Amino acid sequence: MSTAVLADLLKQNEKTILEDWMAAQRGAGIRSDLIDDRTVQENSRELLRALVAGITEGGEDFNAPAWKNARTLLERLSVAQSRQGFTPIETATFVLSLKEPLFQLIQGGNDNVVELVWSASRLIDKLGLYSMQAYVAGRETVIREQQESMLELSTPVVQLWKGVLAIPLIGSLDSNRTQIVMEALLQKIVETESDIAIIDITGVPTVDTMVAQHLLKTITAAKLMGAKCIISGIRPQIAATIVHLGVELGDVLTKASLADAFQLALKELNVRLVSSAR
Repeated sequence: MSTAVLADLLKQNEKTILEDWMAAQRGAGIRSDLIDDRTVQENSRELLRALVAGITEGGEDFNAPAWKNARTLLERLSVAQSRQGFTPIETATFVLSLKEPLFQLIQGGNDNVVELVWSASRLIDKLGLYSMQAYVAGRETVIREQQESMLELSTPVVQLWKGVLAIPLIGSLDSNRTQIVMEALLQKIVETESDIAIIDITGVPTVDTMVAQHLLKTITAAKLMGAKCIISGIRPQIAATIVHLGVELGDVLTKASLADAFQLALKELNVRLVSSAR
């Protein structure tokens, strides 16, 4: 019964509620640098009408099909705000600021005021929580995309010579990064038809069993593409760690520095460099 009365109140007083809601949002501080007043008003009107439709057909069951438009709208707005730079509080304020004008309307001479207030409060809280859930999901997507971009930038594959590639690794290696390294290296091998790939781990702070396994996977994948791998940057501490862990690198060629690995790669290709004396 309370939801039906609430739906009628929203329908009959849409203009008043919208005006008061906009005033409440302005009072809370609309980010004019990120969104204009007209867009805020359009979003508010759209959500208000979706709220009426949801209450009319679905009552307080926010998971009902009647609430689909409201859920979709909140997802779209919250995800967009998570990408635009809005804070969680600013995103939640958009929905929660509807409480004040709605409560004022309910208290204006209606019967069962307490029941209506509680019903309205529960609904708006559900909207607010759903918007925050969508906001957090949006932020996680942004963070994941940024991490992937940073990983791609941190694993450049460069061509040192015709047939010789090098990929300098900096920082720790995990499964996700190993996959990106592997894909980047294999793609470059195909593009350049290279025979040798140098994996430089000078910038890798520590090499444990997991890191060694990741390196071996990358080397195996390169071999399947017809390229021989050389690991460079084997410092004394890393060499001692590998021996201590009992990691078997098999027939993988290793060198202490990238320069030594490059020299070996040229030798493998039967390339001889001759200095020109003046």
